[in-house]
Amino acid sequence: MKTSSAKGRMAADIAPGEEAHGLFLIGAAALQQARNGPFWRIELRDATGSLEARIWSPASREYGELPAGRIAAIEGRAEMFRDQMQVGINRLRLLEEEETGQLDLADFLASSSRPAGDMLAEIEAMCRSELRHKPWRKLMASLLRDEDIRARLLTATAARNVHHAWAGGLLEHMLGVARLCLALAGLYPELDRQILLVGALTHDLGKLWELSGGLTNDYTDEGRLVGHTGLGLEKLAPHIRKSGLEPELALHLRHLVLSHHGLPEYGAAREPLTAEAFALHHADNVDARLAQLRVLFEGLGPEASAWSPYQTTLKRAIFRAAHTPGEGTAPERSGNRQADDKTLREEQCSLL
Repeated sequence: MKTSSAKGRMAADIAPGEEAHGLFLIGAAALQQARNGPFWRIELRDATGSLEARIWSPASREYGELPAGRIAAIEGRAEMFRDQMQVGINRLRLLEEEETGQLDLADFLASSSRPAGDMLAEIEAMCRSELRHKPWRKLMASLLRDEDIRARLLTATAARNVHHAWAGGLLEHMLGVARLCLALAGLYPELDRQILLVGALTHDLGKLWELSGGLTNDYTDEGRLVGHTGLGLEKLAPHIRKSGLEPELALHLRHLVLSHHGLPEYGAAREPLTAEAFALHHADNVDARLAQLRVLFEGLGPEASAWSPYQTTLKRAIFRAAHTPGEGTAPERSGNRQADDKTLREEQCSLL
């Protein structure tokens, strides 16, 4: 099986009933057992999205190993199976290291539509304008100037595959949660606006070490054994000490990080026990879920109605309802990206 210099079909362009051929990153692969023999269950990725794929028996027996993070040339066909598109692979060849070295790896890594540097600069500006308490300003300045943290933030994903699962995704998520928290604090003045902002920007800090990033973006040993909540508190500790933050505020911030998942069954070490912890948990969940749903219906026009495939993480299929004319559409672009992003942020905030 030869590999052409062209990428071939992109994941987002493949529809049920069509041939699927080209180069894809193996995001994950597992050999499983069916009644008619073993089969490979594979996640194929490129910069436009991901595909569920299968290699059925007896062809599955030809592959002793399909490592995550390798790029493969595949030939197959896409079909619908239980309301979800699935690629049946007829032929697969793992590319050699020299072949991979000739490719533009950006073709295989999804990334944010906004430059990561711009998002990081926006976070820094937000901290300067919103944090009036000197220890909070010192904490965030110290954190964002940390060379290791800064370098990781510029490429980090917010998750492996559920939401904001692309380079720059963690910065997007941080900004989304921060904007929601500030909007909530504007509506409910009894909330501590400053600690909510710091909690929004630090609650997922540990994901910088929980996930490896890069082509594999798999869980690290630290991620599997400790998790991002524990890792985040560990990495926050020296910056809190240097900031001179009052002990009671430091304790509250630790609680926000520990409780941001809401319930133990969803990974929370503690359930939210303060008003700010409730606000952060719900802002975190809203931003994550709406980002997940946005990806589900990418490519549909604003007037299109459709059901998504069944979503395991949500335990339901999702309906994209018809929109009121003029609502739920992307704003017109002026050609000035900075101005457009500012307009979009203002429109989003005005809805809260």
